[in-house]
Amino acid sequence: MKRSSAPMPRPHPPFKPCPCGSGRSYAACCGPHHSGEQDAPTPEALMRSRYSAYALADADYLRRTWHPDTCPPDLDLNDGTRYTGLKIHRAEGDEVEFTATLKAPGGQTHRMRERSRFVRLGEGWVYLDAAPE
Repeated sequence: MKRSSAPMPRPHPPFKPCPCGSGRSYAACCGPHHSGEQDAPTPEALMRSRYSAYALADADYLRRTWHPDTCPPDLDLNDGTRYTGLKIHRAEGDEVEFTATLKAPGGQTHRMRERSRFVRLGEGWVYLDAAPE
């Protein structure tokens, strides 16, 4: 059996609110996407599940949902950054504009705003890149 070199993601109880801030439980929101039980049906659902994957340090899921042409060779999700909020501003077609709020290891809060582009690859959606400003 092939083992992943990425550390195991942090566990998240299925009945607790989803890290993506949807207001639904993890089991009814991003959990089924992370487990591979179902693909994210829309770019917004994929964006939310990828945010949750960052929050839970699930590098395997991020790689599975990243276009192979733009996926970075290294993902360090265990640097002490905490993901504290996600706000979706607009989800239209294959783009999702959002702001993610992060707390750096030193305690500083950062907000990252991005307009992400997604494409269909096979049967599912994958993250392509950040749209140019």
